[in-house]
Amino acid sequence: MGYPQRLLSEGERIDLQLRPHWKALVFPVITLILTFGVGGFLVAISPKHGTGAQAAWIAIGVVALALIVLFVARPWITWMNTNYVITNRRLIIRLGWIHRVGRDIPLEKINDVSFRHDSLLDRMLGCGTLVVESAGEHGQVELDDIPHVEETQREVATLISGDPAARLHQD
Repeated sequence: MGYPQRLLSEGERIDLQLRPHWKALVFPVITLILTFGVGGFLVAISPKHGTGAQAAWIAIGVVALALIVLFVARPWITWMNTNYVITNRRLIIRLGWIHRVGRDIPLEKINDVSFRHDSLLDRMLGCGTLVVESAGEHGQVELDDIPHVEETQREVATLISGDPAARLHQD
């Protein structure tokens, strides 16, 4: 799902749309697989008949559901509702689902764009933290787990400089 075109101003076009890197979903997927595996095993070894059988199944289901909601659904919803959009005029940051936070930084207010790989895994996957310094009152913004962080940094720097010939993503 892309950023709604109706929220752009006249003449504004989207250059890049980003979400955090897929590595943010690895732990939730592992948690989901382990929850189903352990839950299935516990149901299989629990008594089939008797006074405690139904209570055991309900307890297993409640714990499994709680684990799935907290460690699978919540991170996935957070990932789906984290958007970084770079247009020809501004950097748009939208975070959250219920508690929604947004920030727009005009490209002409951006002083510096840098990146860093926080670990060897980040370097291998090509993701990292994009650091945007602006002249606004909030100063520096760090965008974590940006995919293709080096290319993204170059693209933002190119947009800031206003050199259309050097752009990565031609229209």
